[in-house]
Amino acid sequence: MAGVDQLDQIFFEGVADGQLRVQQCSDCGAHQFYPRVVCKHCGSEQLKWISASGRGRVASFSVVRRGVSAEFEAPYIVALITLEEGVTMMSHLVDVEPEQVASGMAVRVAFRPVGGADIRPVFLRAEVS
Repeated sequence: MAGVDQLDQIFFEGVADGQLRVQQCSDCGAHQFYPRVVCKHCGSEQLKWISASGRGRVASFSVVRRGVSAEFEAPYIVALITLEEGVTMMSHLVDVEPEQVASGMAVRVAFRPVGGADIRPVFLRAEVS
């Protein structure tokens, strides 16, 4: 996979296996995303990768109404998703109309090709029980 370095290789291996992975510090227990070589909370180098729940909420979003290329047909939704583990990641919301999106909306991860590229984590509206 082009552009993948040693630090984020485990993340993309998880994506290929249908798992959303984040780092967790073995010393303080905190989670983090994006991948780093030290814990952003305590500075420890004792990091491991865990499978995240894949559930979260929309923290913020933007509806792109003018696609940047033919691979990104507008409109599409780019969102900041805060996972149950407490980390926030940027991704696409799919299978939802822009008018239906709201901050705080429950979402769950799915894995699909994005913009003509490899499989990436994207998020769908989650059914809340």
